[in-house]
Formats: sequence, structure tokens, C-alpha cells
Amino acid sequence: MKIKYKLKHIDHNARYGTIETNYGTFETPMFMPVGTLANVKTLTPEELKATNSAIILSNTYHLWLRPGEGVIDKAGGLHKFMNYDGPILTDSGGFQVFSLAEKKNITEEGVTFKSHIDGSKLFLTPEISIKVQNKLDSDIAMSFDECPPYPVSREYMEKSVDRTLRWAKRGKDVHNNPKQSLFGIVQGGEFEDLRKKSALETIKLDFDGYAIGGTSVGEDKPTMYKMIDDAIGYLPEDKPRYLMGVGDPVDIIEGVIRGVDMFDCVLPTRLARHGNAFTKYGKINLKNLKFKEDFTQVDECDCYTCKKYTKAYLRHLITCNETLGGRLLSIHNIRFLIRLTEELREAIKENRLLEYREEFLNNYTKNES
Repeated sequence: MKIKYKLKHIDHNARYGTIETNYGTFETPMFMPVGTLANVKTLTPEELKATNSAIILSNTYHLWLRPGEGVIDKAGGLHKFMNYDGPILTDSGGFQVFSLAEKKNITEEGVTFKSHIDGSKLFLTPEISIKVQNKLDSDIAMSFDECPPYPVSREYMEKSVDRTLRWAKRGKDVHNNPKQSLFGIVQGGEFEDLRKKSALETIKLDFDGYAIGGTSVGEDKPTMYKMIDDAIGYLPEDKPRYLMGVGDPVDIIEGVIRGVDMFDCVLPTRLARHGNAFTKYGKINLKNLKFKEDFTQVDECDCYTCKKYTKAYLRHLITCNETLGGRLLSIHNIRFLIRLTEELREAIKENRLLEYREEFLNNYTKNES
């Protein structure tokens, strides 16, 4: 079964809705933890479910290289391979090609580049990306797009947008997994008219959902928010909207206010491995000496980490390079972002989203350390 989206309530431009999947129905807005290599780093599926995770994300490029889509297909698909009985979204590999490959040759046919693992020559096309995702058997597959850096010239972005549209059609033409939904991706950089063009032309291809790509790639916050504004007004109301690669709490709120339904980012687990934790009063670094004898919980949070452990103990683990420290902070940071989206959903339903944003920002910007 392909996913089914229902829009249930709007507060300003923010949307409360549901996404029906083969693994149950989930509410939006939602944050999707990232499991690049078929696991959310250091966490088990059971620990993920305890954070109230719904859809998680895995990466086509990395799984294509290791262990290979054939292995995962023989295992019965990605869900069985990684033992996750919830919906999974796979990205196309496009972002990794453009971010990890130092040298690449982009042509109409596809991208030639060197593997970040062993330097071997690789060639990735829209058709290969979609065929790999078909075999991975994720619930949502993403179109193969070009994700240009920021900034680039208007001339380059014009050509890139047109190429991404042609690649989107080629990928859709070979997509043949009837249970798998396929999302199109809107590009266009900082150029308002190109964002509009990309959105309108992508919609004509009639995807199951739409993503806004090319944000959080080096631009400042006002530019990122403008990129969202320039695209989102053209996306259909009856399909989910996904802002790719965004996981900062403030950015999630700003995205929701603009009408975004889905977010993903490696930020919560990456921060955790470096000893950082989200809290109601801003991000904290538990390596700081002031937490050495702080026997309070990390935050006013209902996660396993906050129920069981203190800042002092977590600091001890992090400063001693114990893996458990990163694991426990990953649980907390993921739960923080998922709980944020839960609170945003309630605020939308109660028509108080702008008040919620003001209250959140007043607390969150108080004392980051």
C-alpha cells in the first residue's frame, strides 16, 4: 500500500495531519531519525520505538555500496534486514554524491565519481537510484536530484533545476514497486522564480509527496526560510511536504509554521556523540566542568536517559569516551525533537502555534552553554 496523507487542521500555514502506512497511521508534523547505514547510530529498534519514532530514514548511496541492495533484497527488504517494524524512507543518494565526492562529473546521463570508501569509480543515475530503492523496499523512495552547494550562479542553478526535473521523470518512469511511494524534490536555490518553476513542474509529474531540497547547505537562516517560502506555497495541500536535512529545533518550528510536515537530520545523534544535548533552555555541552557534580537530569524530559541518569554521570561517560554516553544522549536528543513535534501538533490543533513559538524561543535562547 502506498502512503495516504490526510490534512486535518490548519493554524496559519501550519498543518496537522496523518500519514497512513503499511505500519500504521502517524501524525504530522513529524521528525524522522536518520539511520544512514540501516541503523540509527548506536540505538536498537526497541530504543527508537521508545522515543515514539514513526518514520525513519536510511541512505541509498551508503547501502548501495555496503552491503549492496542485492543482500538486502535477499534478506526480505530493509525492514527485515534491520528489524524495524515501522515505515522507512530512503533518500536517493544525490546529496551524498554531491557532498562526499570530492571530484565528480555531472552529465545528462548521471554522475561519475569516486567512492568515499576505496576510491573506486562509480556511476549513479536516476534509474540506478530508483532501482536500488525498489529493492530496498522502503515505504517512501526519493527522486534522484542534483543538490548544488550554496551559493552558485543563477546560470548554473537554471541548468541544474532543468536537469533535476528530467532526472525526476526518468526515475518515475522506472519506478516499479507498487507498495512504495515516490516523492519528488523541489530545488532552485535562493532564486524565487526558479523555486516556483521547480515546484510547478515537479507537481506535473504527480508524485506521492514533495520534498524541498537544497536548504541547510551553508546559507544563513533568513535565506533558508525564504527558500522554503518560495517553494511551499505551490505544493498541493493533499500530499505530504518534507524539508530535507533540517533538525535544529528552531528551524523545525519555522518550517512547521510555513507548512512543512516532515523533517529529518543527523543532528541529534551527531551532537550526542560530541557530548551535546538539547534542553528546553538551549543546547548544552556536557563536557563543561560545571556539570561535573550536577546530579540533576538533562532536561524536563520523559525519555529513558532523563529518567535514569544525571548530567554528572553523562559527563563522566563522555569525557571518558565511553560509547554509552553517546547512546544515552542520542536517546534524549531524538526524543527531544520528536516531543517537540508532538507539542507542535497540539499547538496547531488548538490554534496557538504562534504563541507556542514565542514561548519556546523565549526559553530556548536563554542560556546556551
